[in-house]
Amino acid sequence: MSSTAWLTVFVLAVFLGFEVISKVSSILHTPLMSGANAIHGVILVGAIIATGSTDDNVQLTIGLLAIVMATVNMVGGFAVTDRMLGMFAKPRQPRGGDGPAAASASAAGTGPGAGGPAGGSAGASGSAGTSSRTSTREGGK
Repeated sequence: MSSTAWLTVFVLAVFLGFEVISKVSSILHTPLMSGANAIHGVILVGAIIATGSTDDNVQLTIGLLAIVMATVNMVGGFAVTDRMLGMFAKPRQPRGGDGPAAASASAAGTGPGAGGPAGGSAGASGSAGTSSRTSTREGGK
């Protein structure tokens, strides 16, 4: 194939790729990124195989450059996907209440939500006998 034909195919692929990606809705970007990461892994394996079967120094240099670029692309894709999924994750609450001071205060009956016979008050949860740990767990659901 002539260089003009290669250039034409490249330009058409760029325009087609831009049009396809720009029409994708926001909600589908994360699944498409995951699929693209899998495809980048296949491209990396292909670059390794193609580079391993060459004897020419110029082709070896281009192949090594392709391997480095495919690796950066794949790792970057996984990093972006991880950040995107992190945006949808619920914030994690520490186990065991608000820390060691709150746990000892609740055990002594003096902290918020202590309640019960030792505390003598309803506490933060609004009912006697419940601890702040129980109300935190129920409030996170």
